[in-house]
Amino acid sequence: MAYTPHTADDRERMLAALGIDSVEALFAEIPSSVRAAGLPLPAGFPEHELMAHLAALAAANRTGLAEFAGGGVYRHYIPPIVDQVLLRSEFYTAYTPYQPEVSQGTLQSIYEFESLVAELTGMDVVSASHYDGAAATAEAALMACRATRREHVLVSAAVHPHYRETVATYFRGGDLALDEIPLVADGPSAGTTDLAALERLLADATRPVAGVIVANPSFLGLLEPMDEAVRLAHAAGALLVAVVEPVSLTVLAPPGAYGADIAAGEGQPLGIPPQYGGPYLGLLAATDPLIRQIPGRLVGMTTDVDGRRAYVMTMRAREQDIRREKAASNICTNQALCALAAAVYVATIGPHGLRDVAAMSAARAAELEATLAAAGAPRLFPGPYLNEFAVRVPDARRVHEALLDRGILGGIVLADVEPGRPELADGLLVCATEVTTSAEIAAFGAALSAVLAGAVAGRTGAPAGLASPAGGVR
Repeated sequence: MAYTPHTADDRERMLAALGIDSVEALFAEIPSSVRAAGLPLPAGFPEHELMAHLAALAAANRTGLAEFAGGGVYRHYIPPIVDQVLLRSEFYTAYTPYQPEVSQGTLQSIYEFESLVAELTGMDVVSASHYDGAAATAEAALMACRATRREHVLVSAAVHPHYRETVATYFRGGDLALDEIPLVADGPSAGTTDLAALERLLADATRPVAGVIVANPSFLGLLEPMDEAVRLAHAAGALLVAVVEPVSLTVLAPPGAYGADIAAGEGQPLGIPPQYGGPYLGLLAATDPLIRQIPGRLVGMTTDVDGRRAYVMTMRAREQDIRREKAASNICTNQALCALAAAVYVATIGPHGLRDVAAMSAARAAELEATLAAAGAPRLFPGPYLNEFAVRVPDARRVHEALLDRGILGGIVLADVEPGRPELADGLLVCATEVTTSAEIAAFGAALSAVLAGAVAGRTGAPAGLASPAGGVR
C-alpha cells in the first residue's frame, strides 16, 4: 500500500470526474462566515533553528527527579522487546481492521490482548478500542443503564476524579442521573466507600439504580470491600462496575472472582510509559450476558473454509461505523498499537513476572510508608493498601514545591485534584513501584524531613534557612 500524496494530475482527474473546477467548490455550501480563513501561524524556521527552538522548549521540563507520583499512571520497567515489536511497520502503520482477509496480524494482536485481559480480570468477554480508563468507565456506566433499562448510576467518591468527571460528561444532556456515594469519615475504614450510605441510596424505590461504580484499589490507594459492594448492588437489581488497576489483579481478587458484572480500568501500567496525556488504553470487560451491550471491537478466532485458523471482528454491528444510530457507542478509536504493547508486555514477563511486579511494588510502598512516617508525614487513612497511599503534611502544596527544588516529585497534591474536600486538604498521594529504589525512598524521607523542619523553624521564629538536609536544625 502506497503512502504517497496525490499528484496534481490525480487531483485534476478526480475534480473532472466530480464535474467541478477546484477543491474549494466542495465547500461552497458552507457559509463563508463559518469557514476557516487561514491560521495566524508565525513564519517558519530553518531546520537547524527549529531544532534549537525545540531543544530549548524541552529543556524547560524537569528531568532526573525521584518520582513518587501515581494517581492512575504508574512507572514500571518495560522490556525493550515491547518497543521493538511496536516499531514493526506492519503494526505501526496499521489502522482499523475492517477487512479480515488483509488484517490477520492486527486482528490476532487484538484477539491476544483481549484474551490476556480476560485472564487478568476473570471476566467472560473483553473489548478493545477505548481511549483510556476514564472513557472505559463511562462506557461501563452506559452499559449498566442499557442492560437494566434504568437511568440512575451511583459512583463512589473514591473513584478517580477524572473518571467521575468523564462519566458525568457522558451523562450530561440526557435523561441519565449520576450521584456520588460518600466516603467513611473516620475509624478503621476511613477513606473507603461508605457501604451504609450505598445501601440507603439503593433502597430509594423512586430512583432505581442501574449500576454502582467502585474502584479497587481506589484513587486514594485503599482496598475496598468489593464482595459486600457486589452483594448490595445485586440485591437492589443493579450491576456492579469494578474499576481496576491491571497489575494489582495478580495479587488481589479479580472482578470475576467477586461477582462484578463489568470491569473497567486503565491499561497504561501494561507496557506503556507515562506520557503527557497519552495515548493510553481503556480496559473494558463484562460477563457473557452483557456481551451485546459492550462497545468497541470484539475479535474472535475461527477457521476458514479450508480449516485454517482465522481471526475476525465479531458483532461488528455494535461498532460505530455501521448502524451508527444503533451502535453501543460512537466514541471509539483503534488503539491497537497500545493494545499490542500491553499484550507483548504481559506475554513477555508472564503471570509470575506480573505477580513479582505487584509484590515488589507493595514492598517498596511499605518501605516508603515507614520512611515518610519517620519524617513527620503519617498516613491520612489507616486502611490496607497495595502500593499507593495518602500522607498528611501541613501546607501540602508548598511542601510539594519545596520537594521539587530538592529533586523529588513527592506524589500528587490531593487538594489540586479534589478541591472542596477538606479531609484531603493536607494530603499528598504517593506511590512506589518495582522501579522505585531504596536510595530514592531515603532521599524522599530526608528531603521531606528537611522541608518540614524548615517550616517549623519558620513558625517558631528560628532562621528557616538553617534546616539541614538530614532533617535536623543546625
